[in-house]
Amino acid sequence: MRPGAKASEIEGEHGGALKVAVSAAPEKGRANRAVERLLAEALDTRVSAVSIVAGERSRDKVVEIRGLEREEIRRRLSEILGSK
Repeated sequence: MRPGAKASEIEGEHGGALKVAVSAAPEKGRANRAVERLLAEALDTRVSAVSIVAGERSRDKVVEIRGLEREEIRRRLSEILGSK
């Protein structure tokens, strides 16, 4: 995760992880909430279904997405990444 970027976007994939940039500053959890919103919007799911479960204070995060099967998440992300 790259906080303080010009725009919030999924930038790509590197080493099996998503590269995500958010415009929110990394203070008071703002960037974390922005990551959750970005992923929810990209995956067409509720923000409440997306949670950072590890790495709250790190650029490397583990995110849980409830309500979607792993293969469906991969399919949707492939569509997003394929359009870049």
